[in-house]
Amino acid sequence: MGRELALSTLYALDFNGELVPGMGPVDFPTLSDEEREQLDPETVLFARFLLAGTFDHLEEIDGWISRFSINRPLDKIDCIDRNILRISVFSLLYVREIHSNVVITEAVRLSQEYSREVNYKFINGILDSMRKEIDDNAQNA
Repeated sequence: MGRELALSTLYALDFNGELVPGMGPVDFPTLSDEEREQLDPETVLFARFLLAGTFDHLEEIDGWISRFSINRPLDKIDCIDRNILRISVFSLLYVREIHSNVVITEAVRLSQEYSREVNYKFINGILDSMRKEIDDNAQNA
């Protein structure tokens, strides 16, 4: 649920042209006050963690996505997919406590649920290629 909350927030900010690197905390603009009150505190904490990390590293994250999305420029990737990738790339790069297979599986699940039918393959391919490079770099360090 935390990933979904972070995704809906990033999507709304990106869609409205309000997503900027290093931006401060946001109060989940896609939810009503009543919905916010019903959220589990751990869900909120995890969503805020994903958002803060993505905001803080947005330019680097977008650079990774651009590098691995050879045939599709960042601005041509569907907004929902772009933001699934952003959350996932942040997790791959900075959240070593979550295994990369879990990150990729969750990204594919989000894509299957919220995006077009075949886009999960695109997301899986990009994230798997990134994971391999990140793992290779870690082994060579």
